[in-house]
Amino acid sequence: DGDVLAFKRRRHVELKHGRICMLATMGYITPEIAGKFPGYLAPSTGLKFADIPNGLAAVSKVPALGWVQMVAYAGYCELSGPRTRAANTSDYAELAPGDFGFKVLTSSDPQELSKKLSAEIANGRLAMMAMMGMLFQDGLTGSAWGDWSLYTASPLRTHKA
Repeated sequence: DGDVLAFKRRRHVELKHGRICMLATMGYITPEIAGKFPGYLAPSTGLKFADIPNGLAAVSKVPALGWVQMVAYAGYCELSGPRTRAANTSDYAELAPGDFGFKVLTSSDPQELSKKLSAEIANGRLAMMAMMGMLFQDGLTGSAWGDWSLYTASPLRTHKA
């Protein structure tokens, strides 16, 4: 629609969601590959990190106080960034998209910086799709790396196993 401020807001939000999804994707994959922390998640209840399943199955296993900590941290991250109001494009007039108060991708060469920023956008978009794919597959098969042959309720199944 040609609205520069609306574009800046959308790019800012896209970069933020992309960064969150890159971290979430790594968080989904890492326990499968590298294993889990040794020790206890909740010593008072005897709950070990190893007792927490990966993926969506973990939602019901994490104690309530653990969820409170995660929500509090997410709130801190949300509130410690630039002060912007939802859907208010004028708040983005002075902000550079993706500038959340710290610089991760830097370069003195403008061409190199542009390449890095473009790669961040592409990787963020890929991570958003990967995260949704893993969540859907986990929801349907019970694992982000699930065996689709075990998902017999698929409306796409054309033959009997």
